[in-house]
Amino acid sequence: MSSNTLQVNSIKSAILAICAVSAGAVAFLLWLIYARQAPVEFASRLTFLPALNALLNGLSATAILSGIFFISRGRITAHRDSMLVAFCFSSLFLVSYITNHALHGETHYPVGVGHRSLYLVILASHVLLSVLALPLVLVTFLLSLTGRFTAHKRIARFTFPIWLYVSVTGVVVFLMLHMALRSAGAKPIVRKLACGGWEAGL
Repeated sequence: MSSNTLQVNSIKSAILAICAVSAGAVAFLLWLIYARQAPVEFASRLTFLPALNALLNGLSATAILSGIFFISRGRITAHRDSMLVAFCFSSLFLVSYITNHALHGETHYPVGVGHRSLYLVILASHVLLSVLALPLVLVTFLLSLTGRFTAHKRIARFTFPIWLYVSVTGVVVFLMLHMALRSAGAKPIVRKLACGGWEAGL
């Protein structure tokens, strides 16, 4: 068997592993958000995490746009550095996001506050595309790091808009939910247990 065939098989195995790990991560997040009950005693701890999540999403989106700008100018090293920075911000976001939901559970959009339907549409698209973004980002990086740049460019055309959309809508969802809670006279740290009459959360 040639070395090229071995490399192709190795990359295929790595992609399958990425898909398996991504599926496991998504299953864990679904359990954390929708099945697990957050401890009440942690409700007032680290309440800055939602704002930190939005900040990290915004920084990730900025780095992604910078990376696209640089590659359009043929500045490969700057492109690579920008995408690595975006990946670091997204990774930090994931850690912060998991911590926030482990401590606080799910925050709900108040019923009767304007723009709820729009919020739900944006939230649904954000969640669904974030499921796709994780394996796409990892595979795109894998192809780049292994020198398969033709395949990297081909898949990056899908990864870029999805990753950027997820990052931007993460900020939008936070701002809409924050303003809705203020409009309803609630504090952003008010959580699921305190809001039994609310629906459709993040």
